Order: sequence, then C-alpha cells, then structure tokens
Amino acid sequence: MGGGGGGGGTGGCGGKAAGFMVALCFLLAVASTPLSAALRFDLQSGQTKCISEDIKVNAMVVGKYSVVNPFENQPIPDSHKITVRVSSPHGNSIHYADHVDSGDFAFTSSEAGDYLTCFWTLDHKPTATITVEFDWRTGVAAKDWTNVAKKGQIDVMELELKKLEDTVKSIHDEMFYLREREVEMQDMNKATNSKMAWLSFLSLIVCLSVAGLQLWHLKTYFERKKLL
Repeated sequence: MGGGGGGGGTGGCGGKAAGFMVALCFLLAVASTPLSAALRFDLQSGQTKCISEDIKVNAMVVGKYSVVNPFENQPIPDSHKITVRVSSPHGNSIHYADHVDSGDFAFTSSEAGDYLTCFWTLDHKPTATITVEFDWRTGVAAKDWTNVAKKGQIDVMELELKKLEDTVKSIHDEMFYLREREVEMQDMNKATNSKMAWLSFLSLIVCLSVAGLQLWHLKTYFERKKLL
C-alpha cells in the first residue's frame, strides 16, 4: 500500500513538471513571435497615406522606412523621394523628414492613444508609383536584444528568460491599459445614453406641444366657421 502511494506522488510531481515545461515552451513561442511585421505599400504621386498605431504611455517605439528603388544600380530619382511625419495623439510632431528615400525614428511614448505616421509625395507628371517599406515596432519587439546580450554577456537561455520577463510585463500592462479603455468606453456609453434619454424626452414634449397647438387651431377654426 505504501509503495502505491509513493508512485502516485511521483506521478503528481511529474505532471506538474510537464505542465511547467509546456507553459515555458508556450511563453518562449510567444516571446519569439514578432509583435509587428514590416509593411509594404504603394504610394501615388501627390497622395498621402497614414498608418496609425494605438500605443500606451511609456512604451518604446522604433520605426524604419525606405523607398524601394525601381531602378537597380542607380540612384533613386527625385520623383520617388517622400516626406514623413510622425505625430502623437495630441498632434505633437515627433519625427519629420522631407524629401528623403529612407530614415528611422525612435522614441518613448509620453501620451496614450493613436500615433500617426503619414507619408506623402509631391505631384509629378507623369504620375509615379512609389513602393515604401515600413517597419514599426513597439514594446518588447522594439528592443535591440542583440545589444542587450552583448552588453550583459548572457547566454541564450538567460536572453530568452529576459524576453519572457519583458513579454509578461508587456502583456500585464496591456491588460490594465485595455481595462482602462473599457472603463472609459463604458462611461462614454452611459453619458451618451443619458443624453439620448433627455433628447427623446424633449422630442416627446415638442411633439405633444405641436399636436396640442394643432388641435387648438382646428377647434378655433371650426368655431369661427360655426361648424361646431
């Protein structure tokens, strides 16, 4: 009987260890998955294209953009130069570059909300189609893990654990941020419903008043014509 009990305890420990390894493998997979992917889009001469990203406060942000050269082994023509502007949710300019074919930016967000990156070109004749590659990363994906490993002189497992730690912190902060946004949306919905209720009540009063005036006018008209 005693030997059977010991075997059950060992099986429980083995199950916990296996569960821990599964969870660790899952977190490693999450940490190794990039949070943002590079974009490639076409931009016509004289047009503007904007890309927005919802970013929380104190998040690290890096971006890199470049124009795809349509002519190999030749300089990029002036017709394919672009102007780039990155602005905060309150309209503050964070990055601006005029008539360039490539560039990058990096900052730590001081405002929460939608950050906007706009690309535009001058109007050229004939019209040119410009292909732009844009890589925008935030949070854990924005960190340069190669330099972190070099500076700290850490091995692969420690580097992965650091990625896991930052990923968990990022997910935790994102959950609180989404919860705050949900509370804000609920307050907005309550305020909107309250205003709509008052508007409906006023509309009902106006309709009843107009109906009463119409009845009074018809009664007065019929009395004047001695129809009543």
